[in-house]
Amino acid sequence: MAETRKPIVVVGSVTMDMVTCTPQIPRIGQTVIGTSFSTTPGGKGANQAVAAACLGYPVRFVGMVGDDIYGPQLMENLLRAGVDTSAMVAVPGSSGLAPIFLAENGQNAIVVVPGANGKVSSAYVDTHAEVIRNAGMVLCQLELPIATIDHTLTLCAQFGVPVMLDPAPAAVLSDSAWNRVTWFTPNETEAAFYLDNESDPEPIARKLLARGLRGVVLKRGAEGAYVAVAGGKAAWVQPFAVDAIDTVAAGDCFNGSCAVALLEGRDPWAAARFACAASAISVTRRGAQASMPTRDDLNAFMAHHGETI
Repeated sequence: MAETRKPIVVVGSVTMDMVTCTPQIPRIGQTVIGTSFSTTPGGKGANQAVAAACLGYPVRFVGMVGDDIYGPQLMENLLRAGVDTSAMVAVPGSSGLAPIFLAENGQNAIVVVPGANGKVSSAYVDTHAEVIRNAGMVLCQLELPIATIDHTLTLCAQFGVPVMLDPAPAAVLSDSAWNRVTWFTPNETEAAFYLDNESDPEPIARKLLARGLRGVVLKRGAEGAYVAVAGGKAAWVQPFAVDAIDTVAAGDCFNGSCAVALLEGRDPWAAARFACAASAISVTRRGAQASMPTRDDLNAFMAHHGETI
């Protein structure tokens, strides 16, 4: 049977994480002997795309990789997860890279090299305007050039396509951007960036909605999520208690899963509960994209907790 659901379209970053485990972060001029090295596909855009695709929802990705050795690996990983990469291209130069030093005490040092992600321009997005026009929802983050994100928001507003914006890493948004965003999903640190270190979720949501947003989902980790809609309800969504071993990409898992749940017709609070379950599963597994649960995983998890989805 032909696919009739409008896809999630991710306009975002795809990065190869290059993780070196080491007893300690080297000081300037110091050489240390590492204990292990691995390369793992990452990037907030790619993570969110994989999270949604693993749940069996159609996903298309608009972005770029480099023509280096990592580009084909990054594309293949997305394809393997079920993401449509026909709106992606390889460009001269490096892919997005993130060399990470991870010390035994949990400290880390990260250098993010945008590479091909920095070449995703407004003009390139325009070449895939029809992909965006036909989306059920567009997911954006702030790892692409801010002008590109702003232009994408404009296109979505013109086409009447809802946008979920994950403001990570937090950056200044144009005044007009706020009323073009349907769902704004900061974590605690990111929300503080926009509201002068405000920490109480209720006034944070109220003040963010006053900027023109239609909905706010404040991701609060082990506290759950606080969901508020303009002119309507605001309420906490409770988390699931699990023994976390790796929280990398848990927020990305939340966003991809929440978008799926909203497009499947759940109300915002039920969608956030669905996303809390998915991210709870993800933190019990190692890795970013490797930790994303399938629909079967989610069904079993919810049944274990006496709930259905």
